[in-house]
Amino acid sequence: MESRSPSNITAISTLLDDAYANRIHNLNYSVKLANQALALSRAGNNTALIGKSLNQLSLFYMIRGAYKRAVAMAKEAIECFTELGDEKGIADAKYSIAGVYYKTDNYHLGLIHLFDCLATYQKFNDYHNQARAHKSLGTIYEYFGDPKNALRSYESAITAAQKVNDHNLISNVYNPLSGIYLKQNKVAKAMRVIEQSISMKAKTGDIRGLAFAFYGRAKVHAHMGSFEEAENDFKNAIEIHINAGEKLGQGMAYHKMGALYIAMGRYDRAKEMLKKGLEFSDRYNIAIIKFKCNYLLYQISKLENDVEKSLEYLELYLHQKEAVINTQTLKVIENYELITRMESMEQEARLQKEKAAIVEKQERAEQSARMKQEFLSTMSHEIRTPLNAVTTITSLITEKEAYDDELMESLKYASNSLLLVINDILDFTKLDTGKVEIENKPCPFGSLLDRIIKTYKTLAHKKGIELLLNIDPTLCDCYDLDETKLSQILGNLISNAVKYTDSGSVTVSVKKTLAGTSADTLCFSVTDTGTGIPEEFFEEIFETFSQPKSITTRKQGGSGLGLAIVKRLTALYNSEVKVQSKLGEGSMFSFDLVLKRGNSTPVTTPPAQADLKGKTVLLAEDNLINAMVARKLLSNWGMVSEHALNGLQAVEKAQLKAFDFILMDIHMPEMNGYDAAATIRSGDNPNCQTPVFALTADITAENNDEYKGYFDGFLRKPIEIERLHTALSQALAVK
Repeated sequence: MESRSPSNITAISTLLDDAYANRIHNLNYSVKLANQALALSRAGNNTALIGKSLNQLSLFYMIRGAYKRAVAMAKEAIECFTELGDEKGIADAKYSIAGVYYKTDNYHLGLIHLFDCLATYQKFNDYHNQARAHKSLGTIYEYFGDPKNALRSYESAITAAQKVNDHNLISNVYNPLSGIYLKQNKVAKAMRVIEQSISMKAKTGDIRGLAFAFYGRAKVHAHMGSFEEAENDFKNAIEIHINAGEKLGQGMAYHKMGALYIAMGRYDRAKEMLKKGLEFSDRYNIAIIKFKCNYLLYQISKLENDVEKSLEYLELYLHQKEAVINTQTLKVIENYELITRMESMEQEARLQKEKAAIVEKQERAEQSARMKQEFLSTMSHEIRTPLNAVTTITSLITEKEAYDDELMESLKYASNSLLLVINDILDFTKLDTGKVEIENKPCPFGSLLDRIIKTYKTLAHKKGIELLLNIDPTLCDCYDLDETKLSQILGNLISNAVKYTDSGSVTVSVKKTLAGTSADTLCFSVTDTGTGIPEEFFEEIFETFSQPKSITTRKQGGSGLGLAIVKRLTALYNSEVKVQSKLGEGSMFSFDLVLKRGNSTPVTTPPAQADLKGKTVLLAEDNLINAMVARKLLSNWGMVSEHALNGLQAVEKAQLKAFDFILMDIHMPEMNGYDAAATIRSGDNPNCQTPVFALTADITAENNDEYKGYFDGFLRKPIEIERLHTALSQALAVK
């Protein structure tokens, strides 16, 4: 039996309350009180208080950097609260574990635990802990290089903290917010926010939080060139962190202080501080501090013309950063369901109040989870298979030190396969969010169909099957239609038909079924002699993440999104795709479109390609490999390029001389591509009229109406060589 003496329970609760209150200015004392509470709880065999004591100790040890002990205590606390059915207690333990994960090198696991915590805190309207969870999520998003979601999480943290009037939590969020504003070059706003944080910390007595605020102000001072003030703030922050036992903050301050000394030209002092940061991050496994310190040491060695040392530090930086980022990138694929669940979390919390809705939603969620799990399994195979080919072939070519036609052809095929899978996912994402509209314009109908057939003819011939086109001779020469959307619909249907056909043919037919006053109703069909589809799967094959065969038989491959994309695109035309099929005989997919007859547009001769030789380009790109590839491509055209590592460097280089072109990545540290382009375009800058092209892997970049006008065009990564050349040539002709 548990001892539940009211006096003991009161004494333990008081110890825990005092421990939590003291954590902000005397962490060692908090640990002492929590250990006393744990000992009393164990003596009284009180499971609930044992769990609460363990949770507090886990939190305190996580702050002090005793990560193994923190995780062990949190896991023991989870066992206690699981036995009691206490969801809130489990969430508190997971919060501590999340802190360990994202402060070391396991950001995605931190993300998972924080999402779980947040769901529970929202269920119980626990705004204090909602604020803590949102703030931690913002930190992880910043690690991922996602300032948009980081800002959204920080704003949610402030909203939750304001509901419980917790000034400490509000000021905790002001610290990273100031850093985001600084990266956006909003210096005055960054200083105003961080000064407000310092003022609030002084009033609440949060010494540990004050150290982070000093750190934040030091960054602003350094940005403004007030080096002495920055140095004093960093020193104060480090001193407080050492006394408080705060490990992550201490490592962050060592790194930034190293950067400060570089800016001051005090290289020996910078090296001393950065090596201290390296030793510290090694001891406490803080991966992000480790590779950032190595990068700064590389910069110092380069400035000192120490080639051997600079290469050594550069290799360490690239290896460590790649190890962390590769791991996290692969995990992002596996977190598809997790990200979706976060976006609907608030709606789920409301629905939980209605029993009938909960049951129905749970059933839908289970079905969705199964389909998404199948999708994730498919993606794991479809992305990693060509990726394996790319990496392996690259190694073979390097070893052979010679060009090999067969290897290069395989490399190109693997890269294209990977790109097709990613394009399917991106196309579906845009359709799923309702960001796609039909844009009709006159189009020569016959030549469009010929181009589509030509695109997939090679794919069919490789399988030894025919790809045929039957066109109704009574069709109009020109119709008003969205060429891209129709190409996507027919392209997905044709590639699907070829994929599931091993012998025979695939036939694309278009016939007129109704002639109106100004428009015709056309029936499009794609017929194959392939494996066929069982009738019970006719509806399922059009669902998201679905494939007609078990994904464990990977003969056909593909993302499983093709028919879902076709269904949504035809719906934009107020039409519906239909299927007829017999097992062993083949399938036919068909849909009707009502198309307005158009006037034939005269064939225009494309402008001659301009000579780009000798033209200058400013390339803003933070990824060194992408920068190397782009500069090599530009040099093949005889162009001269300069490289900027981030938006801030791009602005500085653009201020010094005029370029013929600027190629701007969007997502970069220090300053993003949007703000860099806006800064270059405004004010007295020799490149205010220079053509600026966004060169980005972000498909949503061109939808940013606030900054769209600063760019002459948006070009996608991977680089489409012909499109890049055409864009530069046309811009030069206009110029």
